[in-house]
Amino acid sequence: MKKILKELLTKYFDLIVKSWQEKLIQQFGKKFSQSQIKTFVENSLITIQEIIDSEDYESADQYLIDIYNLFSSSKLNLLQISSIFSQGRFAIVTYLEQDTTHKYDPLILLGFLDEVIEQLYARYGMLHQEAQMKELERDRDRLAVKLDQNQKYLQNLMHSSDSAIMVIDENEKFIAWNKGAENMFGFTEDEVLGKPSSMLLPDEKKYKNELKTIREIVSKTGHIKITETERRSKSGKVFPVHITVTGLPGEDGKYRGRSVIINDVTEVKALQRQVDQSEKLAVIGQLAAGVAHEIGNPLTSISSLVQILQRKSEDEFITTQLANIKENIDRISKIVRELVDFSRPPGYEETFTQVGDVIKTALGIVKYDKRVKKVDFISDLDPELPEAKIVPDQLLQVFVNILINALDAIEGNGTIEVNSSSDEKFIVVEIKDNGIGMDKAVINKIFDPFFTTKGVGKGTGLGLSVSYGIIKRFGGDIIVESEKENYSKFIVKIPHNDFNATNKEK
Repeated sequence: MKKILKELLTKYFDLIVKSWQEKLIQQFGKKFSQSQIKTFVENSLITIQEIIDSEDYESADQYLIDIYNLFSSSKLNLLQISSIFSQGRFAIVTYLEQDTTHKYDPLILLGFLDEVIEQLYARYGMLHQEAQMKELERDRDRLAVKLDQNQKYLQNLMHSSDSAIMVIDENEKFIAWNKGAENMFGFTEDEVLGKPSSMLLPDEKKYKNELKTIREIVSKTGHIKITETERRSKSGKVFPVHITVTGLPGEDGKYRGRSVIINDVTEVKALQRQVDQSEKLAVIGQLAAGVAHEIGNPLTSISSLVQILQRKSEDEFITTQLANIKENIDRISKIVRELVDFSRPPGYEETFTQVGDVIKTALGIVKYDKRVKKVDFISDLDPELPEAKIVPDQLLQVFVNILINALDAIEGNGTIEVNSSSDEKFIVVEIKDNGIGMDKAVINKIFDPFFTTKGVGKGTGLGLSVSYGIIKRFGGDIIVESEKENYSKFIVKIPHNDFNATNKEK
């Protein structure tokens, strides 16, 4: 069977190249030149022939590296690359089915061909994921560098007036208090001088024990550093701090008090959480891609067999049922691919993007939510929207956040309308639901970090805050209109490329 397949590939080599090349030019002609596409197609067929002849997939490693460099330079995702291999497969199958010089079982021959193509795609996927993981590692390294720089910055602050610097005597009374301490804790110098140092402690026994330990150690060793503890401001806010304490010896060498430098490390903690979250997302993204690949391979084979059976069957009932099977296979593939695209780490490079495509992807993701069975999605998207220079993954995050909030507002039963249009300056996307609505007090706080109207454990209060920041970075705006117990509408405005180009010309 290998010999027959190799002979047929050689016999129809030029015709397969032409057919495959035409399909790729039609689909990816804006991303690659015709010579690049032709070279890729010819090398792919030659590689397939070599694998059939030698059964050695390692011989394809250099070919895979070359096409990875080609595809990555044009920022193709795995779904697009899968489509490229599928186009090649269909080009080959077309001519194999037309050949009548050999007597063979087409299912066996097709199964052998599919195995070769699937293995090539699988090895490419592994190479792709390895490169993505390295990029994630570089992202984590950049975060780690930022964290280290922030720590050095805080160390410098300890020696400047911006740090909270205070002096406490042997009777535990404040005798000095700088402007940095006033800014950090909210107490003026007059409010603290002569007052006990315990006024900065949160209301827990462990902090009183900590203060006792600080005094004992400083009186014996002369200094102490506490990297993780908390203090309380005048408003009652408890926040994480780093404390450096140095003893003040008297003339007789005995303990006469201490100087204290306190730094607010809230930002350091936040950066550390970002590093931890980056590592979690790396694992999730890799797992999702692996699951998609394991599901995708058998789906491809099943889909191929269904298509063959469709062509061979003349029974109307069987043909209808096969079409139904094919439709559901395509739906499963679409769900898996969209989940992979959404789970992969977001890019930060702005590119000229069709906002309508991002809206459709967001709707596709949200429609898989278990709560949408009784939800009507009504969309009116302008197909002639100009392009906008944005980060597609970040804009997708904005639309998904707003749509999820709309689902929460209608509690799984209602209507969500999505409209898009453009004017001279902006692309305008409106997302409206007929849910519980909001009053003015809530609208005024809706973009504040950590503000949420959802119950404990059901929302972080960060989704809309992050979304607002993303749109503002693009030079746009989010406007909210709402009426209690009636509706809510989010209007997202993004400056489009035509407007930016006009400004540059002026």
